[in-house]
Parts: sequence; C-alpha cells; structure tokens
Amino acid sequence: VSRPDLRSSKQAQAYVTKLRTILRYLGTCDGDMEKGNLRADVNVSVRKPGEALGTRCEIKNVNSIRFIGQAIEHEARRQIEILEHGGKIDQETRLFDSTSGVTRSMRSKEEAHDYRYFPDPDLLPLELEQGYVEALKKELPELPDEKHDRFVRDYGLSDYDAGVLVAEREKADYFEMVAKGREGKAAANWVINELFGRLNKEGLGIDKSPVKAAQLGAIVDLIGSGTISGKIAKDVFEIVWSEGGSPADIVEKRGLKQMTDTGALEKAVDGIISANPDKVAAVKAKPTMLGWFVGQVMKATGGKANPQAVNELLKKKLGI
Repeated sequence: VSRPDLRSSKQAQAYVTKLRTILRYLGTCDGDMEKGNLRADVNVSVRKPGEALGTRCEIKNVNSIRFIGQAIEHEARRQIEILEHGGKIDQETRLFDSTSGVTRSMRSKEEAHDYRYFPDPDLLPLELEQGYVEALKKELPELPDEKHDRFVRDYGLSDYDAGVLVAEREKADYFEMVAKGREGKAAANWVINELFGRLNKEGLGIDKSPVKAAQLGAIVDLIGSGTISGKIAKDVFEIVWSEGGSPADIVEKRGLKQMTDTGALEKAVDGIISANPDKVAAVKAKPTMLGWFVGQVMKATGGKANPQAVNELLKKKLGI
C-alpha cells in the first residue's frame, strides 16, 4: 500500500511498473495483470494547490498499467467536473470500464467502524523484529536499480540502454552472458536492437529466443576480430535465428569472411570510381558524398569489404 503522495497518473503507472519488476526479480509472482496475478486498487482524490486532500474514491481491481493511467485520468476529470458545478464527491468504490474508458459506481464507501472488524483467534498478530527484517534484506538478490547502476558503471551503458536491459531479470541475465569478456556497448547494441527487436516482432519472450546468448556472443566476437562486417553479421544472425548452428561455422562454410586481399579491394574501389566520373567531381566539392561511394563498394563486394578500409582507400584515391 502506497502513501497518498502520488500526484499524477504517470507517477502511479511508474510506481506499479517498478513494484512489478521488483516482485518478478524476487520470484514472488509473475506480475501478469491480465491473469489477475497482480492488480491495483486505485484511490483518487483531487484538490486545489494548498488545500487539504479531497474525498477519495477507490477504483477496484484495475488489471493493466495502461488501464491504471486511463482510470486515474477519467476519475480525476469526473471529480473536478462535479466540484466545479458546486457538487460534492461521495466516498465510494468504483470500477473501471476499459471498453468505454470510464469509471462506474459499485457501492458507497462505509466508514471504518461500519466494517465491524473484530479479532480472529486463529490469526495471531504477526510481529517482525527489525533484526529479522535486516537479515532478510541481506539475502535479497541484486534488484533492478542496483543492477541498472552497475550496468552503467561497469559496462559503460547509457541510462536508457541499462533501463531496457534490467526491465526483466531474464533479459538482464541474457545480456550479461553475451557481455562476459566482451565490450559492453557492443553486446548491448546487439541484444537490444537485433535480438529484442526480432523477439518483439515475433511476439516471443527471451526464454523462447532461437538465438542463445553464446551464439550472439560469438557473432559479436566475429565482428570484433574483423572476421565479418556489421552488415554480414546481421545476415549471420538471421541464419542462426532460422536454422541454428555455430556462427563461426556458418561464416566459414558460406564464405562470408571480410576481404583481406587488398588488391581485390583496390580493384573494386577503382571500378566504382572509374564508372562514376560525375560523382567523383561532385564528391570533391561535397565530401559528405563519400558515403555513397562506400555503399557502392560494399554492394560490389557483397558486404565483405571492411567499411573502414574502404573509407580510407576512397579518401586516398579521391584526394579528400
């Protein structure tokens, strides 16, 4: 139960999102709100700045983060409209109709003494000593905020990328397996952009990924060693996704290694330059056009040329 200090629907959504993430990290529950494994009772009241808290209405059993925001926004507008027309807010329990996006009255809210609470002799008072609480804290696993800070500190990730990776414990664990012994930013780029992007497209969770962490790590290694280019790496990723297998074996058997023959690379560059005299004249006046030449060489070599080597060779031959 939170204190009545959430000031907007966005804050309430962020609160429940963070709470759900922590519960998932702890293994307390899966947080699946659609299945009722986690739901929110949202208490809403409105007031003018500086005034006391208004009469609250409780919206029961809201079953998604998105609906929490919608329910709060509608209920706040409803209460404001009543007050602006001289009415008063009745303390009551309401429900949120997700189809129409409005809240509806369920029952009047009784005062606490009307609930007629009485002690149950079979349910003894539970008193937790502070020492016991502190001992439990020491047994907690690394929680999302701590993991986020470590990812930023140890792997050099941005706040955004670290936030994406720690949103689910399984995703964070996957990333750490890929990043082990490798450059953190490169690993994060492949996990977030290529893997997560494809999983989202296919509607799959990280546990259903056809590409295992060891395989994705091997692709990152092949790029880092200069064996393949980033473009070819994406092709290898697609093959692993569809067919499985070792990335290194795929590169070897399909002849996907980057060109190491400088003579062949120079021949490809010369061919593009000689075939485009108009572009050669234009690039000297507008050096940003160099990217066009790089693209043409990469296309001519089937993506096997090293982009950096192509870039340097073109600059030398074009005199820019």
